[in-house]
Amino acid sequence: MKLIPLFKVRNMQEAIDFYTKVLDFKQKYPEETADDPVVDLINDGAELQLTEHESETLYGSVVNIPVTDIDERFQCYLDRGLNISGKPNSPVHQGPVDQTWGAREFYVTDPSGNTLRFRQWISSE
Repeated sequence: MKLIPLFKVRNMQEAIDFYTKVLDFKQKYPEETADDPVVDLINDGAELQLTEHESETLYGSVVNIPVTDIDERFQCYLDRGLNISGKPNSPVHQGPVDQTWGAREFYVTDPSGNTLRFRQWISSE
C-alpha cells in the first residue's frame, strides 16, 4: 500500500514554488498549473498532492519522510532559502535533532501549515 497525502494550501503557486525550488520535489505532470484543482508532486519514492479546493478547515497535515542524508539535506534546504525563524522554540525545526526513539529528525512547516518530518534512523553501531 502506498499513501499519497493531500495537502490543503492557501496559495497554489506559492506551494508549488516552495516544494520544487526548496525541497527537491518535481511536478509529476508538468502540464499541471497553479490553476488546476490538484497538483501532483514527486521526489524519489515520495509523492504528494496539493489543492486549494478542500474544506476551509483542512490545514496542517503531517508526513514522515525517511532519508539517509539528514544533515546534508537540511544544509541544502537552508542554502536554498529555507527560513527557520518561524518556530524559534522548536529545536527540531532549527536543525537535525537526535530523538529518544532512535531517529535523527528535522521538521519543515510549509507556508500553509503542513509539516514534513525528515527522519534518519540512527545506527546502533
